[in-house]
Amino acid sequence: MTDADVRKGMPPVKLSREEFERRYKRQFVDPAFAPLGRELDTITAAAWDAYSHSRKAPLTRKAGPGFSDPDYDLAVDWLDARAKILEAQRRHDDADETPRILLINGSTRSEHTCPGEMSKTWRLVKLAEPVLVEMGFAVDILDLSRLASEFGKTIHPCKTCVGTAMPLCHWPCSCYPNYSLGQTGDWMNEIYPLWVAAHGILIVAPVNWYHVPTGLKAMMDRMVCADGGNPDPTATHGKNAAEAKALELKGWSYPRHLAGRHFGVVVHGDAVGAAGVRRALSDWLTDMQLISAGRYAELDGYVGYREPYATSHRDLDEDSEFQHEVQNAARALGNAVRLARSGRFGDPGAGLVDPKPK
Repeated sequence: MTDADVRKGMPPVKLSREEFERRYKRQFVDPAFAPLGRELDTITAAAWDAYSHSRKAPLTRKAGPGFSDPDYDLAVDWLDARAKILEAQRRHDDADETPRILLINGSTRSEHTCPGEMSKTWRLVKLAEPVLVEMGFAVDILDLSRLASEFGKTIHPCKTCVGTAMPLCHWPCSCYPNYSLGQTGDWMNEIYPLWVAAHGILIVAPVNWYHVPTGLKAMMDRMVCADGGNPDPTATHGKNAAEAKALELKGWSYPRHLAGRHFGVVVHGDAVGAAGVRRALSDWLTDMQLISAGRYAELDGYVGYREPYATSHRDLDEDSEFQHEVQNAARALGNAVRLARSGRFGDPGAGLVDPKPK
């Protein structure tokens, strides 16, 4: 088979001008905007013009050398994101650079929004951080709770371009920003370089209904372009589904853009699901050809098992064994990165003391 058709038939989503304006103006319900009615009408008219003409990427420039079609117009936003990823890869590959660990707080809970209290996940991240700093690593912390508490922090949903054809999924993702739809402020263009620069990644996450929290899952979905994604959008002339299918059917190499980095996972729950979430995270990272730092680095456990939520922080205070296990996960990840960078083979968990030996 050398070609494939592009299937269509889903319901239309185009809005009328009246409905577009109604939705657009909903973001200005604060009475502070009331004196600005004429100005808002002018801005809304400009937004309608962008929407009705589908100006996804209004600022572009020629792709230039290094692309299959140098004359194709690429979004300035995408070219900027690509440049940051290339610089991150350069730092990752430079033996003279301090090796980096990316620590990810996967919880959405924060004292800065409705819950009114810090998350236990954040406390575990801060337990791991000094261990890695003491081992000589540069540590970047990605705090996904900011999605729910900080203005302008958004991870837009994955559109699953890969399901049409792998080459349609660009590395980095080119689906956003989409100015015509108001899909801006996408955090992923800052997150991709953090992953690329890292030699090790430690994800710390709670269990939410047998799964990871919403923000962490959104990031995971958007990382699909790192696993086989197309680094040359001009090869598909943007989002041309037919060209992408033809390119895939000719034979696609599935470049693994994060292969070889090491990982650890810490998952905590209160009643159920911790082992399942830990396995899911481990499977996901392994599928992207990252390398586990061993059994000490893959941890699941319970804090305040079936105890009241109101006292869960106190339960963590008293659970010195789980705290020790979290620090062991950080040490094992650090050891794995050290071994890899020195070209030696060994057990990352060698010398670590298990606080709960079976």
